[in-house]
Amino acid sequence: MPVPVPQQRDVPAAETHHGADLTVLVIEDDPAGSITGPELSAAAGTRVRIRTARNLTEAGRLLTDDVDCILLDLALPVPTTTTATTTPATTTTAGHRPEPAPGRADELAVLTHVLRIAPLHAVLVLTAQDDTELAAEAVRVGAQDYLFRGELDARVLSRAIRYAVERKRADIAQHQLTESGLRAQENARLERGLLPTPLLEGSDLSFAARYRPGRSRALLGGDFYDTVRTPDGTVHAMIGDVCGHGPDEAALGVELRIAWRALTLAGLCGDQLLSTLQQVLEHERQSEEIFATLCTVDIAPDGRRAGLCLAGHPAPLLARHGRPARLLPYEDGGPALGLLPRARWPRRQVELGAEWSLMMYTDGLIEGRVGAGSSQRLGQDGMVAMVNSRLEQGLAGEELLEAAVAEVRELNGGELTDDVAVLLLGRDPERIRRRGRSASRPGPVSTAAPTAASVQRPPLYGP
Repeated sequence: MPVPVPQQRDVPAAETHHGADLTVLVIEDDPAGSITGPELSAAAGTRVRIRTARNLTEAGRLLTDDVDCILLDLALPVPTTTTATTTPATTTTAGHRPEPAPGRADELAVLTHVLRIAPLHAVLVLTAQDDTELAAEAVRVGAQDYLFRGELDARVLSRAIRYAVERKRADIAQHQLTESGLRAQENARLERGLLPTPLLEGSDLSFAARYRPGRSRALLGGDFYDTVRTPDGTVHAMIGDVCGHGPDEAALGVELRIAWRALTLAGLCGDQLLSTLQQVLEHERQSEEIFATLCTVDIAPDGRRAGLCLAGHPAPLLARHGRPARLLPYEDGGPALGLLPRARWPRRQVELGAEWSLMMYTDGLIEGRVGAGSSQRLGQDGMVAMVNSRLEQGLAGEELLEAAVAEVRELNGGELTDDVAVLLLGRDPERIRRRGRSASRPGPVSTAAPTAASVQRPPLYGP
């Protein structure tokens, strides 16, 4: 009587949570000499179901997802047309399998075939007692363990089956963990490559930035910023925020940032630039509810004045030499991008002075809580007071931003849930003069040709 074939299940064998029962598929041409199910059940102390196949063709029909382990006789002959009569290979999660050693391919042909059609099943091989090298090679190629025919009994076999099943599950889990780690590394490299590289070569302005996405284990969020210097010497800076915190919002933020850079280098500014960015947003967003806030600043070549445009975004913070920091005017700002079809964004002229620092930020910096469990938020007034206290301590540049972000997190009682982006531009006349004197001071004359190591390139982010 033919062995009934159970229906195929959707759950892969490696993910099946088996109880105490086991199902073993025995593949050998003389199954009459094998240990029976009752013997194995008695030795294992649980029910063991055995299916027998005399060749690989029968094995392909009997191999289903509820099989826990395959017991394979390496002496089984391999038919010349196995691929036409057996179950097609399943997508494997075990990665690349090692090839048999030279001279062993024919002896292990039946094993490599079984591994190909059953990549998620534990495999035990049976071999002669005097062929230890072949048994070890079978394990190297992909079997979980081997057994000698002469030493086979119910107790040894039941223990070997349990061990092979657990080892296979552990191997698959380890492979999946490795694949997950590799994907995470690739995603991190991709996100890191999408972060901006400010183009400020030739500018006298200093630059610093801090970026912290709200998504767990992410490098990129819906906040975005950029800074470029155009050929006329004007420095353009931008910071924005796409509503939401998922990967779609992060992708849209990257698109807007790249579009802003291209439009700025093409000569657009102010209302014309923001109107074009709104068209980009409307075409690229997933739904009509998506919008983005934006703040743009264009600083004149002499560094003493700037144009400011606000699209539903918090106003920047300006600190002049010897004066406390204050928020720039925001009354003339326009709506966020994507809210009104024919909106306009006026450009306000701002006097910066000779020595100043300008901080642009997203609302993640000001919407953190003040105290764990508190409903009160830091707000713009709290941020201004916090920055002024740090300025009084003499902090500037990278140190100022690092201290500000750290204090906001501390006040919040832990990590912030929203994305945070902060950038700081500054102008220091004394440093500009020192740099000019250093550049004009003649150095020692050298007759040696300059080497690659001796050539000093200008810093990318300015002084």
